[in-house]
Amino acid sequence: MPRDVAGTFEPQIVKRQRRLTGVDEMVLSLSAKGLTHGEISAHLAEVYGAEVSKQTISTITDSDSGIRVPGGRDSITN
Repeated sequence: MPRDVAGTFEPQIVKRQRRLTGVDEMVLSLSAKGLTHGEISAHLAEVYGAEVSKQTISTITDSDSGIRVPGGRDSITN
């Protein structure tokens, strides 16, 4: 177990944040503007220093693929 000079080290549980706050909305917005998953990944790395894989971006865009319209319908159908 690690110790400091005085021997007072106390382990603490640190909660890991899996995603940046608001990243889902940002990914959906960038995707709606026509950016590819690779371009979105590169943008997030450049602007926020966050490594977000193309697979994660695909998961985000696939999970919100329905088009929402006013009136309570979940998607537009023919």
